[in-house]
Amino acid sequence: MTTPPPQASSGSAVSVRVALATAGVLLLLTGCSGSSAPGDARLDTGAGAAKASMKVALITHGGEGDAFWELVRKGAQDAAAKDGVELTYANDSDPVRQAQLVRDAIEDRVDGIAVTLAKPNAMKAPVAEARAAGIPVVGLNSGIDAWKAQGLLQYFGQDESVAGAAVGDRLDGLKAKHALCVIHERGNVALEARCAGLKKTFGGETENLYVEGTDTKAVDAVLTARLRQDPGIDEVVTMGAQFALDAVDSVKSAGSRARVATFDLSKELTRAVQRGDVQFAVDQQPYLQGYLAVDSLWLYRTNGNVSGGGVAPVLTGPAFVTRSNVAAVAGFAAAGTR
Repeated sequence: MTTPPPQASSGSAVSVRVALATAGVLLLLTGCSGSSAPGDARLDTGAGAAKASMKVALITHGGEGDAFWELVRKGAQDAAAKDGVELTYANDSDPVRQAQLVRDAIEDRVDGIAVTLAKPNAMKAPVAEARAAGIPVVGLNSGIDAWKAQGLLQYFGQDESVAGAAVGDRLDGLKAKHALCVIHERGNVALEARCAGLKKTFGGETENLYVEGTDTKAVDAVLTARLRQDPGIDEVVTMGAQFALDAVDSVKSAGSRARVATFDLSKELTRAVQRGDVQFAVDQQPYLQGYLAVDSLWLYRTNGNVSGGGVAPVLTGPAFVTRSNVAAVAGFAAAGTR
């Protein structure tokens, strides 16, 4: 059961016009005349600045200093600035502590919550508590198979199984024979789905390698050792841009002839693709995920919009970035939006 949007007070109406343009992706979000919540100030988005405010909490499982999550946060901040939203960002990779962050947001009486469901079972109770408190919740990035069951309004992200399968097909086209799928966070449903999708379509051998993503030296040591053990590994697939850059060094240290490919993108990773150090990246557009999550809560509050009708996710990927097309996105990556 979804939380209904706030009803208009008598005689108050707000004209809402929304234009959403993002690099490389145009999602159709049509704004029309809608009603404001009781007590809301009048919104004027024509100049890109809303005068009324609502409180939104963005709560992720991202680790500190991770470039990927900085892109998510940047997108959310840009949407909040456009919509006049007071945004709070909080993150914790520990599912128990992430769940507590959701409860903290409920106590803070926010008007909306955007949350990642990397560990869906851990988030089930706090999400239910938010809904019981009348707070609309949307999902992003992780939890594409769990968001509807948990009663979230909308979901923005990549179908990781589909993305993984696409990587498997691409590796077949590159004549790879033995792929090492490096998972840097054990139990993360999105990462597991990527490797499972890859294994489903890849004609060669697929092997999962689990590493502790918070310890760069440990990642390098484990990966280097595995590559030395098996010279037949000819492809290393990482789950994040920073791990791909580490993998390039590990391949060199091991004296391996393996190539490196990755999920996700960053400014540094685009340079590695341009140099040929990394074959390709699968871009799920994290900036877009953060932007749409916050903007969707504003649209729901001010105009009753629900992207995907509440039954289908809004997909932000996968898009392949290769040496042949990386120049088209490198400028956006340098600006911190891809």
